[in-house]
Amino acid sequence: MTAEPVRTRLNALADALRHLHSALLDVAKGEYEFMHGPVTSPYTLYNLVTSDPAFQWLRPLSGLMSTLDEVIDQKNTMLTERHLQDVRQAYGLLFGETDTRFSDFRAGFDKARHHARVQGAEAQVRRVLEAHDA
Repeated sequence: MTAEPVRTRLNALADALRHLHSALLDVAKGEYEFMHGPVTSPYTLYNLVTSDPAFQWLRPLSGLMSTLDEVIDQKNTMLTERHLQDVRQAYGLLFGETDTRFSDFRAGFDKARHHARVQGAEAQVRRVLEAHDA
């Protein structure tokens, strides 16, 4: 497979992950606001996301997205099927029960998974990943 189809597939996956992250962030923000009152500005939300323990569980997904964006943005790198496999493996680690480093992420996701927007975004990530398996 040439680099451009791989880049296209990685871009689709990055987009799907952004939608999932946004949906999860909205749930976390809603829970935070229920306990502490309204988040009054995007800057306040940014500070909370980067430093408040209530948002810490989202950081592994944020890190995966950041790494994926860096890979996609590399201009002189030939993107291969291996890059897709690496992302698939990293995503699997987030949700797999064997890696305890991501237990906080899984717990946060389990609390958020009943929200319709999270369900739709997570289903889109799975569709993109399954299309990569085909």
